[in-house]
Amino acid sequence: MTITISNFLDLVTFLCLQIQAGMEVKALPPRISYFPNFITAEEEEFLMRKVYDAPKIKWTQLSNRRLQNWGGLPHSKGMIQEPLPTWLQSFMDRITESTGAFTATTQPNHCLVNEYRPGQGIMPHEDGNMFYPTVSTITLGSHTVLDFYKHINDEDCDTLSVEDRHIGSVLLERRSLVLVQDSMYKTHLHGIKEVACDTLSQSIANLDHTEHSLGDQLPRDTRVSLTIRHVNKTTNISKSISLFGKHKK
Repeated sequence: MTITISNFLDLVTFLCLQIQAGMEVKALPPRISYFPNFITAEEEEFLMRKVYDAPKIKWTQLSNRRLQNWGGLPHSKGMIQEPLPTWLQSFMDRITESTGAFTATTQPNHCLVNEYRPGQGIMPHEDGNMFYPTVSTITLGSHTVLDFYKHINDEDCDTLSVEDRHIGSVLLERRSLVLVQDSMYKTHLHGIKEVACDTLSQSIANLDHTEHSLGDQLPRDTRVSLTIRHVNKTTNISKSISLFGKHKK
């Protein structure tokens, strides 16, 4: 049998999907995939250094966290695409090549960097249709627990409390990668509770994929997350300048 480039790429894609399937968190609806130790300790240190070496103007301070946008600022009318730094692009490429989560036409083009101090979190939310329905997140510096909820628009959910809509959680360890896709992206909410310490309960759906045990208490430290996605609608800077110039005339 002659191995062609097409056959080779098909094989690589198949193997990536097999790896992803092996890491799928089966206790939750499709689809959450969890990859412990996706990066090394040295790479974690490198990424943390790059994040904190960014100029102050790159940071946006919110009430419960601060963040950076790389690749542009997502907007419903379209993102003006900016070049990604090489230090970040290499890890985005690794996600694409090793998981098969993104396609040739939906390569990651944006990274949201979030910094969470102990006790900080984010309310249940959805990422929406501005993005290709896959979100990939690398965790640096500290663990966290990512909680998932039925959407308030689901049948019989409009009268339920947030906790009653909770369907399970995923422990995100340092240096791990998590992928959120399909139903879990499109029809569920996700959030992080504002606590300083997490007690691991039976709601942790990926506990058997981690180094921890039921009942463990894990104090949080400062966590930096790299949330890597594909923004569906983009335009490049030169095109935007050109269009702006035409409107000025």
